[in-house]
Amino acid sequence: MSEYAHKNILIAGLGTSGTAAARLLAGRGGALFAWDSKESTALPQEDLEELGHLGVSCLFADEGLAALPASIDLAVTSPGLSSDAPVLARAKAAGAEIIGELELAYRCSRCPFIGITGTNGKTTVTSLIGDMFRLAGLPHAVAGNIGRAASDAVLHETGEETMIVEVSSFQLETIVQFRPRISVMLNIAPDHMDRHGTLEEYARVKFRMFENQKENDACVYNADDVLCARIPDTGLAARAFPFSTSPLAGGGAFVRGSRMALTDGASLSIDLGSVRDLKLPGSHNVSNALAAAAAAYIAGVPVRAIRESLRTFSGLPHRIEHVADIDGVSYIDDSKGTNPAASVRAIQAVSRPIVLIAGGYEKQADFGEYTDAFPGRVRHVLLMGATAERIAESAQKSGFSKEYIHRCADMEQCVREAAKLARPGDAVLLSPACASWGQYANFEERGRHFASLVLSLDKSHD
Repeated sequence: MSEYAHKNILIAGLGTSGTAAARLLAGRGGALFAWDSKESTALPQEDLEELGHLGVSCLFADEGLAALPASIDLAVTSPGLSSDAPVLARAKAAGAEIIGELELAYRCSRCPFIGITGTNGKTTVTSLIGDMFRLAGLPHAVAGNIGRAASDAVLHETGEETMIVEVSSFQLETIVQFRPRISVMLNIAPDHMDRHGTLEEYARVKFRMFENQKENDACVYNADDVLCARIPDTGLAARAFPFSTSPLAGGGAFVRGSRMALTDGASLSIDLGSVRDLKLPGSHNVSNALAAAAAAYIAGVPVRAIRESLRTFSGLPHRIEHVADIDGVSYIDDSKGTNPAASVRAIQAVSRPIVLIAGGYEKQADFGEYTDAFPGRVRHVLLMGATAERIAESAQKSGFSKEYIHRCADMEQCVREAAKLARPGDAVLLSPACASWGQYANFEERGRHFASLVLSLDKSHD
């Protein structure tokens, strides 16, 4: 009998993860209630119809909150809901255990997990590990914060796969049993301060990735990152496996000269190829490549597939992605730059003088590191969204002249003005250093809008 049988179960939030959690739990014997803060008319009707057919009672907004059962055994929360959300307070008062969708997926799965987290590079490394598994012909699923809910991957698993999951800090807040066989910690930089409050608290939540690991598990971590370098001293039970862009004395993945290598610190030494052969742009992607290679190797992926992937993997949409060349100007979509540290890497990866489009949702980030990268690289910056004024103030403190700072109402004006300001040999770079919420549903929609506007510029020259 299912452990969920005869229980009242609440799905809090009917976005991608909540809907997937409801599908995963349907048919396991529990009474399912799904609640969302939006009215039913604001949600995909085909999803609601499907959940209805699966026996899920869907409730909405304040009226639905009041209609929840008096007793709730389990609440599965979407990562976008903060721990003090009224629906979770209601569930806790009703006696519920509160877990996240990732935790649910882990509990329901028969497969080993590789979990990838960090402030920046998660999606690239998750996808790169998946590519290595693909080239090796090994069964796997790529899921998590990357776009496909882990619950959806588990719903369709055969039991033979390795689950390769991108994990956010929001998801790590609500784990209980989640234990990846291999954890990957890429870096820690200030992000989501509106939710976590301090860098120390943010790091504490990130470090939950390996809190349930045991001695036969592995933790791949960035020895070049100040906070990540402390991981072996945090009571880590798993085997610590560092990566670095400099040579390492013991075992790990590293760069020596122009070659990437992997060693156990004793007899094993594997050449992974030349840094120059990487298709991924930017020095930060050398670290990403090393992290992915280490995790894949520990997971049993053959070295030939790791080498081939490093040589051929060309990156992801909206991450320093070339859109078009128009009148000698290169247009680059880095909409995935949703925090200052990520956007600094994009600025450093672009070799041309930059006309930068920036700004967006207010996450209480410190933009000092971001704007310190402007002098000598950025010629003009066009700002939009809630953070425009704070970025402008930070830029001036960084020594960037205010005459090169332009405020725009929206993306349309940004692209139009950028095209006027850019000179042949320049790059127009969208790397906002901010989330897209408030203007767009997500960074993908923002990147697509930018690209469509750029391509419209190209057509106007026909």
